[in-house]
Amino acid sequence: MILSLGGFGCNLRCPFCQNYSISMADEKIFTGQLSVTDAVELAKSLKKDGNIGIAYTYNEPFINFEYVLDCAVEIKNAGMINVLVTNGTIEEEPLRRLLPFIDAYNIDLKAFSQRFYDEISGDFESVKRTIMITSRVAHVEVTFLVIEGENDSDEEMEEMAMWLAEIDSDIPLHINRFFPDYLWKDKSITSKETLLRLKSIASKFLNRVSLGNIG
Repeated sequence: MILSLGGFGCNLRCPFCQNYSISMADEKIFTGQLSVTDAVELAKSLKKDGNIGIAYTYNEPFINFEYVLDCAVEIKNAGMINVLVTNGTIEEEPLRRLLPFIDAYNIDLKAFSQRFYDEISGDFESVKRTIMITSRVAHVEVTFLVIEGENDSDEEMEEMAMWLAEIDSDIPLHINRFFPDYLWKDKSITSKETLLRLKSIASKFLNRVSLGNIG
C-alpha cells in the first residue's frame, strides 16, 4: 500500500488523455489543498495499515515540483519511500535535485519520435534524458500507450525497445491498450493483435514486457 497524492494541471496537451476529467478540470470541480506537513503526517499515520510511502501521480507531479521535493525529503527522512508517476518532462537540474529522494519512477513514454511529441507540445529528447538519468539511481518502469495509426509501427517499437535495452534490458515496459477518450474519441480501440505484435518485437530486446488494459 502506498498513499497517492495528485494535483491539477499538465505540461503536455495530450488529445488522447485518459484522465482528462482531472488534468483538464476547471473551477467547477471541487478541489482541496493538503500542506506538505499534512501529507507527510497522513502517510506516516497510515503505516499501521501497511502504507510504505507516497506516490505522486494524477496528474503530472513535476508541475508541483517544489511541493513534491519538500514532501519527498520529509518522507525519506521518515524512512519511507517516494514514487513518481510522470511523463518525464523536466529539465536536468531540477531532476537531479530530486534524485536522492525518489525510489522509483513510472515514466510515460508517449512515442519514440519527435513527430508525435510535436502533436502534444512535448520534447522527446528531454523524456529520453529523464529515463536515462533516473534509471542509473532508482527503479524505473516505462509505460507506452499504443494508438493505432499514430505510434504503433513495428519500426518505432523496435527502436524503442533497442534503446531501452541499451540502458538496461531489465527495465519493465508496459504496453497499454488505448481506448478512445477526450479529443480522440474518433480513434479506434487498439486491437489485441496489435498489442501482441508489439510485445513480440519488444521482447526480442527486453526481458520484462507486459500488456495492460487488454481485458
